[in-house]
Amino acid sequence: MKKDDSSIHHWEKQSLKGWRSNLARTVSGFSLYLTLSGLCIFLLPFSVFNQHSVVLHTLGGVLFLLPFLAYSISHLKVYWKYPLTQSKFTGWVGGLMLIACVISGMVLTWEAVLGTKVTPFWVNTHIVTTFGVLFFAGHHVLTSAMRNRRKTDVAHAAQVAGGIGSHRNVAAIFGIGGLAFTGVLAFLITPTTFVNQFPSEYNLDPYDGKGPFAPSLAKTSTGGAYDSASLAGSEGCGTSGCHEEIYEEWQPSAHRYASMDAGFQKIQSVMADQNGADSTRYCAGCHDPISLFSGTKFIGVENLSDLAGYQEGISCLSCHAIEETDVKGNANYLMSQPERYLGELGEGPAAKFVSDFLIRAYPKKHVETLSRRMFKAPEFCAACHKQFIDEEVNQVGWVQLQNQYDNWKSSRWHNEDNQEKTLECRECHMPLVANSKDPAAGDLSDFNRSGDDGKHRSHRFLGANQYMPLLHKLPGAEHHAELTEKWLRGEFPIPEISDRWNDGPAVPIEIEAPASVKAGENFDLRVHLLNNKVGHDFPTGPLDIIQAWVELEVIDEQGNIIFHSGKVDDQHFVETGSFMMKAEPVDRYGNLIDRHNLWEMVGVRFKRSMFPGAEEMAKYDIACPGVGDPAPPPTNEEVVISVPAAATGTLNVRAKLNYRKFDQYLLNFAFPESGLTSPITVMSTAEASIRIGN
Repeated sequence: MKKDDSSIHHWEKQSLKGWRSNLARTVSGFSLYLTLSGLCIFLLPFSVFNQHSVVLHTLGGVLFLLPFLAYSISHLKVYWKYPLTQSKFTGWVGGLMLIACVISGMVLTWEAVLGTKVTPFWVNTHIVTTFGVLFFAGHHVLTSAMRNRRKTDVAHAAQVAGGIGSHRNVAAIFGIGGLAFTGVLAFLITPTTFVNQFPSEYNLDPYDGKGPFAPSLAKTSTGGAYDSASLAGSEGCGTSGCHEEIYEEWQPSAHRYASMDAGFQKIQSVMADQNGADSTRYCAGCHDPISLFSGTKFIGVENLSDLAGYQEGISCLSCHAIEETDVKGNANYLMSQPERYLGELGEGPAAKFVSDFLIRAYPKKHVETLSRRMFKAPEFCAACHKQFIDEEVNQVGWVQLQNQYDNWKSSRWHNEDNQEKTLECRECHMPLVANSKDPAAGDLSDFNRSGDDGKHRSHRFLGANQYMPLLHKLPGAEHHAELTEKWLRGEFPIPEISDRWNDGPAVPIEIEAPASVKAGENFDLRVHLLNNKVGHDFPTGPLDIIQAWVELEVIDEQGNIIFHSGKVDDQHFVETGSFMMKAEPVDRYGNLIDRHNLWEMVGVRFKRSMFPGAEEMAKYDIACPGVGDPAPPPTNEEVVISVPAAATGTLNVRAKLNYRKFDQYLLNFAFPESGLTSPITVMSTAEASIRIGN
């Protein structure tokens, strides 16, 4: 049935009113800008422009809400009763798409402002509905405009065409003008500019063409210096609302205090005095990378460290910005300089808010550059947990030092063909933390994990240093030291590997003794040690300063100690002749390396440690040198224990395996008259009874 002239005239009036409506023009303008900026964010690479686009896109989306609601209501009132045409159908679908796009955008804004990460479901919904709006709403607008031009009578044609044209122009000004404004902001407001220059006092080539960081093997992707701020700022990770748990774990960890470690600082200063400040770069690649790459390893710098490097040691970015590693060791890695987000290194709450929001709302660059599969591999750890001295340092030639990586790779804990039978570094030293709130929780790349398991890897890096966190009074030091004690004793539970890891102490001991002896007789007594669940040699690390030893007592029923070995005296030295696991390196003149002066080391005259799964037997060598009292290397002679003729009843035998990080001689050298001594952890104990007969 044909409409009468009055109906056509009414439709033309409504159409013309719609095209001329300031509300409609505003909605179209916002829609165009939001679509264009969204496409830039989705299709273009990470850039300053896109970061500004994210901020303005979000603000625009919030401002768009009220005009969108108002226009939608008024538009529905006008066209609700009109018959369903193709144009009206695409309008309905486009409108629903737009509603879904707006809702998903609001959810993403909420998550980025108040949450820890944006949800993939809502991100994908926002992207898909954007293209849906482009297709359906775009079709609706274009067909409506074409229909208006075609059906309007001659008297109103010019008015309608003018209304459509002005509507189009206003929308274009909004959209293109918004992008232009974004470009101006990108030019005016940029992330912090790094000053990547070595200080003028820095010796750029101290080792004849081996690079500005030699004798360390560490390299930067540019070959030059990095501004210290570019690798520092770990606190920002912990105050962003994202990685608070991980930051708290890192605070008292060995990685955090790697540079401020009082022992490291003292030894480094001795090395600088003896060989020049340039030589300390050998240590800095692993202990103090921020200072190394910023060029502060030269005389005149307090602690030979940049302040940021001193405070952060192995910062978050010092690990996460590494691009490549080599199992040669000695910090053989390639460090990149991550792009920073707007406001990330700025001052004040506004800059902090913007950077945190951007990282959560626009995380692709953050995740791509700072979360790589290589971080999970033992080969990544090997870059620093494998060490050697070369000719440029000791003036003689290559000598292997600590080497946890090759120990592990040659051990029973590594199975080249079956990952499920292999224990890797992270599984032990970065055990899973349940009920994690960290946005990085979950992992699809591990065979025994899922993307939503609600767990993250601990960044405490529990090992064997129960001393430095307390000495430096680091946040959470007491709790960290307690966990380290449990770790050393093998009491720290790791459910992830419980089916592959042995039960019991890390290094259990067992007493081998006769069931009975006669009064007045001599007898043999032995203590067996087993490297039960350590993933590498025990002990490991710098064995010239680490000590593990057996303490043994034989006591009669009257409380008399008829034999003892391994006691610590009032000056904190271990009894001479104790069964000791450590190393005694020597320099090229045969002198003992007893001040951790490894830059002079050419070999060892004695070393005792246990390969994974290996056993040792304490024989109580009475010629074994005591700490601070060097003597010839031990023999295999056993101590013969004599039972007093008057002894009766039962002899009680008590054995302990003790461990401490620093021997007392080194502490006395490094910190004279300080009274410092390293705490001793009892790793395992054993007892036995021997009946005394006639």
